[in-house]
Amino acid sequence: MNDAIRTSPVMLDDTSKAIIARLQQDGRAAYSSIAREIGLSEAAVRGRVQRLLDSEVLQIVAVTDPAQVGFRRQAMIGLRVTGDLGDVAQRLGELPEIAYVVMTAGRFDLLIEVVCEDDEHLLELLTDTVRTMPGVTDTETLVYLKLHKQRYDWGTR
Repeated sequence: MNDAIRTSPVMLDDTSKAIIARLQQDGRAAYSSIAREIGLSEAAVRGRVQRLLDSEVLQIVAVTDPAQVGFRRQAMIGLRVTGDLGDVAQRLGELPEIAYVVMTAGRFDLLIEVVCEDDEHLLELLTDTVRTMPGVTDTETLVYLKLHKQRYDWGTR
């Protein structure tokens, strides 16, 4: 997805929402199957999906459970930053351990979610990379003990 948040939302019609909802259930669903379910031709579904992908409204990805693939430590880290917030966010976004970076209002300037192999990896990331990054003045780490809910179907409500 684009690094910047869109300033104006894309308006989705009911047909595009139906396609997205079906792909959220099964990202490998055949266009012919989706077409039958919503009453369009396969070519029309293919075209709509391509437009949604091209406009970055939609991504089709495989989502894994980090713990099951060797990443046993996840955390949310709040950062206080001085100077160019966008520059710090950009540099953090380039790190492979960081799943997302969001600018916030309130107690923290940035929130980052990290996915690490273990506590040692998290400690190394924090002490050697995040806390030493120019502009980062303070961090607070919230370690995930158990992931209770993670959903991706909010896009069609």
